[in-house]
Parts: sequence; structure tokens; C-alpha cells
Amino acid sequence: MRCENMSNTFKAELTNMVMVYDKNTNRAVVQNRIKYCTGISFPGGHVEKVESFVDSAKREVLEETGLKVDNLKLCGIAQWCHKKKGNRYIVMLYKTDTFSGELIEKTEEGKVFWADIDEIPKMELSQHFESYLKVFLDDSKQEFFGLHDKKSKDISIL
Repeated sequence: MRCENMSNTFKAELTNMVMVYDKNTNRAVVQNRIKYCTGISFPGGHVEKVESFVDSAKREVLEETGLKVDNLKLCGIAQWCHKKKGNRYIVMLYKTDTFSGELIEKTEEGKVFWADIDEIPKMELSQHFESYLKVFLDDSKQEFFGLHDKKSKDISIL
């Protein structure tokens, strides 16, 4: 899949998403988002201008869950390409089982709670989160790539 009208220089919006999980209980922290991309998702957000990807992921998890995370492992990338404009939305996908603190049950982003990993796909997920989950949970998958325009919603999971 290729983006049309792309040069080597293009606008990109950089974000992150983090799967915080407890390997002893097979649970992960999920967020029922009430703002942008409503539904169940993992915590995450935008990368600030002078912030590393990992630092932004740690900050977003702390802000949205109250948990301090460490030892983040990059498990994949999700990206959207707007077919006509050529700009990208890039999400660095991390997971970790190293965390401390108390879970905040509700933030301005939505309700936050622990969920059984096997039950997450059955929940009301945010748009395309089911595809992101494949990258988080299957070590043979590394990338989600989607083309977006009014006519096409092509998706590849590589």
C-alpha cells in the first residue's frame, strides 16, 4: 500500500499508546474514552515538541491512569496516511508490565480500569483498536497501516 501524492517531506502527527499489563493476572489497563475516538482503548496521547517517544508515553500513562510505568518495550507502530493530503498520523505502540502507583478510576479522558486481556476484544472498542490489539498481542505483527480518504478505508496489519 502506498500513499498517493507523497514526497519525502510531509506533515506527521506523533502519538503513543501503551498496554500496561499484569502478567500474573492476565489483565491490562484500559480506558473507556469519552472524547476523541470513543470506546475502549489503551492509554496514550500526543508527543510534545521537545519530548522523546518513551518520555511522552510515560507522561501520558501517568496523566491518564495515575500509574508510573517503566521498561516500555516498543511492540509496533500504527499509522494512518491521508491519501489526498499525504499527511500521516503515527502511533508508537508500547507495552510494559513494570508499573507502580494507584489506578485513577476516572479522568477527563474517561473511565480507567483493569480488564482481562482475553475479554478486551469483546468490549465496545474505539475505532480500529481491534486492529491495534493484533499488533499488541501477536509478536509476529509489527505494524498497522491504514489509508484514509472518503472512498477508501484500506487497512494492512504487517
